[in-house]
Amino acid sequence: MNVAFLGLGVMGYHMAKHLKVKGGHAVTVYNRTAAKADGWVKEFGGRADGTPMGAAKDQEIVFACVGNDDDLRAVTLGENGAFHGMKPGSIFVDHTTASAKVARELHAEAKSRGIAFIDAPVSGGEAGAVNGVLTVMCGGEAEPYAKAEPVIAAFARACRLMGEPGAGQLTKMVNQICIAGLVQGLSEGVHFAKKAGLDVEAVIAVISKGAAQSWQMENRYKTMNEGKFDFGFAVDWMRKDLSICLEEGRENGANLPVTALVDQFYAEVQKMGGRRWDTSSLLARLER
Repeated sequence: MNVAFLGLGVMGYHMAKHLKVKGGHAVTVYNRTAAKADGWVKEFGGRADGTPMGAAKDQEIVFACVGNDDDLRAVTLGENGAFHGMKPGSIFVDHTTASAKVARELHAEAKSRGIAFIDAPVSGGEAGAVNGVLTVMCGGEAEPYAKAEPVIAAFARACRLMGEPGAGQLTKMVNQICIAGLVQGLSEGVHFAKKAGLDVEAVIAVISKGAAQSWQMENRYKTMNEGKFDFGFAVDWMRKDLSICLEEGRENGANLPVTALVDQFYAEVQKMGGRRWDTSSLLARLER
């Protein structure tokens, strides 16, 4: 297919790569910093354009992965936004972790222009993007989703339509709520093991084979034990995501006491200078 990818950040750079290399699609890229888009083209081929509208022109599917609601509105509805260049019948797939509100808003706007919109946030982190094994949770209409799913498969190991517009973002909120509690629990467990004089490696080797096992335990305990946090999913990003969860919870009546508490713990990590540390840095707060 002829596709575009808007936003070549930590995730988008690799997702676009898989569309070109693994998927074999003709890819046009846009990035706010043009040099990064030019570098991507130099590495993988394809074409770069200086505006979202130009990149989206005549494409069958336009993908995006940007920072937040405002960034998403800018690349879709801004002066040179993608919606102004997309042809009727084309599909916009948004991989940004954003609010369900903006997903519904942009779905309605896209539909008025004869365009389909799918909110499709991802889970799996930078490693998942690099290796093309992301989990994608989608909201939108069934027909455009069915067309987009085989293309999304270039960088995903799992992709599912969760429901109406906004359902993908709501599912991502559930994901982040669960991760917040897991990382805090793992941090307290490692901290306790150290204080108790136990061999953390041995402890994890045993309990990771039982009911306490989790992705966070398998992939983060070594670096946590070594006090290394300068990598991975940044605390700033997690706080952005948790703020979306908490706002949605206030609107739908969900009670999220642990999520609110962990969000405040991350605020403390930010004050410690850990804005760009991995989310597993909750341990650093306990050990300061």
